Amino acid sequence: MYATLIVVAALWGAGTGLLLPRAAYRLSVEPADPWRDACPAGHPLTGPARGWLGLPGCAACAGAVPVPARTADDPSADPSAVPDGGLDGAPAPGPGPSSGTPGAVARFGGFVAVPLLTALVCAALAAATGPRPELAVWLLVTPFAVLLALVDSRVHRLPDQLTLPLAAAAAVLLGAAALIPGSAGSWPTALLGGLVLGFVYAVLFLINPNGMGFGDVKLALSLGVVLGWYGWLVLFAGAFAGFLLGALYGFGLILLRRANRKSAIPFGPFMIVGALLAVLLGALAAL
Repeated sequence: MYATLIVVAALWGAGTGLLLPRAAYRLSVEPADPWRDACPAGHPLTGPARGWLGLPGCAACAGAVPVPARTADDPSADPSAVPDGGLDGAPAPGPGPSSGTPGAVARFGGFVAVPLLTALVCAALAAATGPRPELAVWLLVTPFAVLLALVDSRVHRLPDQLTLPLAAAAAVLLGAAALIPGSAGSWPTALLGGLVLGFVYAVLFLINPNGMGFGDVKLALSLGVVLGWYGWLVLFAGAFAGFLLGALYGFGLILLRRANRKSAIPFGPFMIVGALLAVLLGALAAL
């Protein structure tokens, strides 16, 4: 049964992970820009939930008629219309279908790595937590955490449409898990953990607004709820791990001369990875 639980969790992670590249592509825009509504080749994104749900590829590209490629010597060529590599090597959004071979499908970055990563995270959580009620919460929260990490790593942005509902959902779902026999956490401590971690990040933001985004403060609310479930020690460990990982990454970039002390780095992914490590340790300790 234990092995079956891990396999089911991995399959859940892989299945939900297949939906993330499309959502990450649409959300990876600057704050002043609207969410993307077309694939890298320019086809409108359609499907369930107004095109937000779907596999990591554009089906319209499969039936698109290829457009002959223009060279630099062509006087009619428009340099601004030439794909510039876009996100993760995909063509940049344009006004219409891009050139290519018949049957080619425009894909969004990470269509292999993202499902694999989500599956591994879900499997690890299942292995550490076992058949306890909070596992269902971890599995539901994981795809959204991965999505936030993807968006923040690409455009240094944590959308309010994800961070705030995630905090509320984590609190409600853990409250339901606490009512089921066999749970190994504390719901009151989880709620207090969210408030405490959110407050700490808010203070850090007020002290140094250039060093931390307000999106990180909102993300801290949900991570604090998750970490607080297993107690204050896990909360501290998860927060500390996030800062440590972020600092190591920043120092590494400086040593490689790819950044300086004033360079901005996406902190959300390190917050999420630090929280994951602490939750795994907390779940194992509660066995």
